[in-house]
Amino acid sequence: MTTAAPPDNHAARQHARYDAVVAGGGPAGAAAALTLARAGRTVLLADAGSGPPKTGESLVPAARLLLQDLGVDIRSLDADHRQCHATLSAWGSPQLHCTDFLTDPHGHGWHLDRPVFDRLLRTRAAADGVRVAERTTVSHPVPQPDSGWQVTLRADGTERTVRCRWLVDTTGRRASLAARCGARHRRYDKLIAVHLRLAHDTSDIEQASLVESVPDGWWYTAPHSPAHRLVTYFTDTDLSPPGLRTTRTFLDRLATTRHTAERARGRQALAGAAPRRCAAHTARLEPPAGEGWIAAGDAAIALDPLSSQGVLTALYSGLCAGQAVEALLRGEADALDTYTAQLGETFEAYAYGHREIHVHEDRWSDRPFWQRRRSPLALNAP
Repeated sequence: MTTAAPPDNHAARQHARYDAVVAGGGPAGAAAALTLARAGRTVLLADAGSGPPKTGESLVPAARLLLQDLGVDIRSLDADHRQCHATLSAWGSPQLHCTDFLTDPHGHGWHLDRPVFDRLLRTRAAADGVRVAERTTVSHPVPQPDSGWQVTLRADGTERTVRCRWLVDTTGRRASLAARCGARHRRYDKLIAVHLRLAHDTSDIEQASLVESVPDGWWYTAPHSPAHRLVTYFTDTDLSPPGLRTTRTFLDRLATTRHTAERARGRQALAGAAPRRCAAHTARLEPPAGEGWIAAGDAAIALDPLSSQGVLTALYSGLCAGQAVEALLRGEADALDTYTAQLGETFEAYAYGHREIHVHEDRWSDRPFWQRRRSPLALNAP
């Protein structure tokens, strides 16, 4: 007896329709997808895979609350990521100041291995009913006569189209779908990050991140997983010294620091590693949402990494975007206004803190990097 082959469901997949297609599989995308799926909506989460290089990100203790709301098992973070118990800073003074988390009601934070963290969130989303499409990009959004969108999904050299009622853009600073819908980023500064991974040292048991200001920017270093130490130099594009993307020049510049160099002493760059540059500027999308689409994460507001709030803000904005889309699907017409106001409040709080932090460093007030950051962000757009 011959068993009949199962019917080819390509046609069904080709014309699949979802309540929402979320483009981008990072924290914001996963949070939006989880929020919608838990409300009973059909969601496709498309993760394009490797994106821009990460500069090494930390998750603050308060993120526990958001992760618990999203159903993420906090114990897995302790198993897969380096704990962070304090922040060290040489800022406004050559002396090192420590802010520890011993009195934080939420406990310790984490130095994230971002690919592992993002995969954890997508796995949680899949367990809650989200269809997760790995190594898949979303492009060519076409409005449909009956409302909603048709989009093209590309994966492994193949293409197919699906339809959805809402598009959620969490594609990072590119905001690729929102840009197609007419939105534009307002950029507030020229900050870039150049980072290098240094080999592991078994004597390195420090569970803290370090920030050290210098005349033309600031340095960041922390232990990270997999086992290595990350060192990053932040400066403005036009202030970046020639050749900084070569290992020798990067290490020479690092050697001029006091506390950062001490933690890098005797280490070599990881085999095959070289300094990599990525964007780190502050930006916000205007508008952050429109008819049938909404942006979250760095696509909506991208923050200076000095605040250490990037991942937390991505989770929060993703959750809020998911709630907004769910409300709109229920017919609550003012949900976009509510979401825009939430993002506005987040950005205003960040902008205030951003200026307060930078004005505390007055040793190099005559240098361009620090002069540019003594004015409110709203008045400082290039």
